[in-house]
Amino acid sequence: MKLARREFTIGSLLAAGTAGLPIMVKAQEGKTVALLFDSLVSPFWVSGLEIMKERGKANGWELLENISNFDDNKQFEQVKAMIARKVDGILIIQTDSKAVIPAIRAANEANIPMVHFNRPPAESDAYSVAIQADNRQITRDTVQFMVDEAKRRGGQYKACILIGDLGDVNAIQRRDGFFDIVDQNQDIIEVVARVATEWNADKAFAGLMNALQANPDINFLFTSSDFMHPQIQQVLETFDMWKKRDEEGHVIFGGFDGDDGAYQRIVDGYLDACGVQNLFLEVDMAFQAFQDMWAGKKPEKLLMDPGFVITQENKDQVRDQMWGYIVWEKNGGKPISG
Repeated sequence: MKLARREFTIGSLLAAGTAGLPIMVKAQEGKTVALLFDSLVSPFWVSGLEIMKERGKANGWELLENISNFDDNKQFEQVKAMIARKVDGILIIQTDSKAVIPAIRAANEANIPMVHFNRPPAESDAYSVAIQADNRQITRDTVQFMVDEAKRRGGQYKACILIGDLGDVNAIQRRDGFFDIVDQNQDIIEVVARVATEWNADKAFAGLMNALQANPDINFLFTSSDFMHPQIQQVLETFDMWKKRDEEGHVIFGGFDGDDGAYQRIVDGYLDACGVQNLFLEVDMAFQAFQDMWAGKKPEKLLMDPGFVITQENKDQVRDQMWGYIVWEKNGGKPISG
């Protein structure tokens, strides 16, 4: 059976969890904004949608939702349908950065602001605003923590990176951030495996199994997305390598996204560091971009979320900014995503 990112249902859980966080001042009430997602197959997307609904309600906006199921043509038809409905703004998560350009042009012609959430479009003369995490820098900071941990522990390290879909700019930037750091530390770290997952759980599992069979001394592991943690855990358990940080044989383990499963593994001592996308900030940035464009301003085409790194040492100080922690806490201190 083929498994991609699993479908999650968090419902109002996350919205309730954000009730105590800062909400943008109500402005431009009565606006209608289309939320066009390519899927809801990761907790990051589901959590983002719930935060958007909370923020939209607070602003007095009507939000229209649609899912394209990774079909670019279907999503373009959805954009045209929303233009026909004369929405005031379109927030979009596209699958293909180039295929979305006709949709941007259509929105431009209709004078409807478009904001890309988390995935910027390819370069073009069409105007839209993209909100994106600073994937490369967040990954650098995460991997630097892992390298510092390796130096603290001493010895030589064999590294493995689980790479995402290289059709996704986020995956490319995370890969590059990883190599920015490990290439500077080749005296202690040798990269022996590059696992191409294509954001697919089955491929992640099989690729990591093959990597460990070929290189059973791998002891430094980075995943480009936390959703692959269950597969990583299963593989490491198979090789008797799933160890806590203070246990002998611990694999220095880092990841990216900041989901509830990652927070649990930080708490339990298995995960050393996780680069976190500040999902709350990104939603606020996206909605503020709409407000600015409605006011006649022209924001930069790319607005960056600096994110942060959570570790076992700083978790109590930064966890309230981690969307996965909010999910974890509202679920009674248990992860939903595995």
